[in-house]
Amino acid sequence: MNFVTLMLICGAILIVAYFTYGKYLEKRLKIDSSRKTPAHMLYDGKEYIPTKTPVLIGHHFTTIAGGGPITGPIAAIVFGWLPAVIWIMIGSIFVGGTHDYASLQASVRHKAKSIGEVIKEYMGRRGQLMFLSFAIATLILIVGVFVILVANTFVSFPGAATASLLFIAVAMVFGVLVNQVRMNLITATILGTIAMVGAIWVGLTFPLELSATAWSFILIIYAYFASVLPVWLLLQPRDYLNSYMLYFLIGGAFLGLLIARPTIQMPAFTGFYNDQLGFLFPILFITIACGAISGFHSLVSSGTTSKQLDNEKNGRFVTYGSMLLEAFVAIIAIGSVAYLTMGEFSALMAQYNDPISVFSLGIGEFMSTWGLPVQAGITFTALAASAFLMTTLDSATRLMRYTVSELGDSINVKLLSNKHFATITGLIGATALALSGTWQTVWPLFGAANQMLGALALLAVTMWLVKTKSKALFVIIPMIFMFIVTTSALLVMLYSNFMAQNYLLSVICFILFVMCVFLGIEGARSAGKKDKPTDSTNLNA
Repeated sequence: MNFVTLMLICGAILIVAYFTYGKYLEKRLKIDSSRKTPAHMLYDGKEYIPTKTPVLIGHHFTTIAGGGPITGPIAAIVFGWLPAVIWIMIGSIFVGGTHDYASLQASVRHKAKSIGEVIKEYMGRRGQLMFLSFAIATLILIVGVFVILVANTFVSFPGAATASLLFIAVAMVFGVLVNQVRMNLITATILGTIAMVGAIWVGLTFPLELSATAWSFILIIYAYFASVLPVWLLLQPRDYLNSYMLYFLIGGAFLGLLIARPTIQMPAFTGFYNDQLGFLFPILFITIACGAISGFHSLVSSGTTSKQLDNEKNGRFVTYGSMLLEAFVAIIAIGSVAYLTMGEFSALMAQYNDPISVFSLGIGEFMSTWGLPVQAGITFTALAASAFLMTTLDSATRLMRYTVSELGDSINVKLLSNKHFATITGLIGATALALSGTWQTVWPLFGAANQMLGALALLAVTMWLVKTKSKALFVIIPMIFMFIVTTSALLVMLYSNFMAQNYLLSVICFILFVMCVFLGIEGARSAGKKDKPTDSTNLNA
């Protein structure tokens, strides 16, 4: 089968889904363009800032995309490309897109409160404490695994490392020009794009070669500053500028695939069991997280995006649209390796030891069909992929800071509310994780925790809808499915890690499983109560 045919069919389905099911979600959530958003009501110039849609979607999309829609599909293709494609398409349209859009609106309707605060309102303080603890554990896993992936990419492609460091400086200058000097956004974007091209040239000319350990420490230090600096100075402008690089990557890869018209050589289906990953169910559904559904997206939607949304009507484009575009990136990621035989794929994975490098090699080859030198294409792809890994890394660190601070407020420990202490507290665990394991070891646990976080976010949205006497079936069905998948995955990993004598991972799996069961029980109890919180927003009003 020609991969271009598959890619075009998937792209067409995603476009139709945006204008049909996305519109359906908009009606179910009762979007009102005349209702003021928290960005206006609570404006402070730091966290709450009404943001232009192109800038906001740049921040949101690059944050949620990261390396997840690349790493997961490539790792899961050992089951065959067909199961991966089916889960990406169904998951993104009906599960992940619903999760992202509903999480945003739940936060916006509650003064941009986090999902943890929404859970507190509808399930009580115990539910909130359990959710926040789970969220912090998941964010530590996210930061740790993404540090590993970025460090490995920088070691494999040192030119991408140099350019990535220069991008940070370009982003900060851009943030000052737009937010302090008040330069026109179009003018600043043109200058920023030129500076980014220059950074890529410098990276190709002066590659910076360091060890993975050294890069891990540098990335942790970067994550700290990205967490504590004002959002307009680094996080937002970096995400915005990086979005153009991602758009170019998607466009360049799409064009290259159209020209190359690669034939799929990998088998469509290899069986329900793989020696490396285990059983297709539930492992496929936690290996492919970003690209289908990711609980991390709910933290982004409710943690930063809800504080910057200018108008409710923009929410579908920013969140649901970003989820579907991320799914298309995941499909392209499958195309970057599906033209290989399984033997060739296994050999490349053994040589480079991470999916990002293998993805870069494939896409670089395809982009060479329209004139870009192969090495330049490979380096650019590695740079773009690492840039989005870093975007997820810095945003996850900031969200971890928010979550630790929220936990401190809830248990009345003021020290945890200090942004510096809260950031360092989370980064200690992430650093230990990054220095002690490989991405293959951490990714399954990250996937299970991340997907369970998505199930819990859907639980919070369900509680909001049920308590406000609104129709909730469109979130209840994906919530139940994700609870079944993730609890099954945690039990499987608990058993497999115990048998492999990985007792620490076994204990972590057990703790996460118990927390999930507790929150599920709390949710069921809360749903049965007839009380209605006073500051909730009824969608039927």
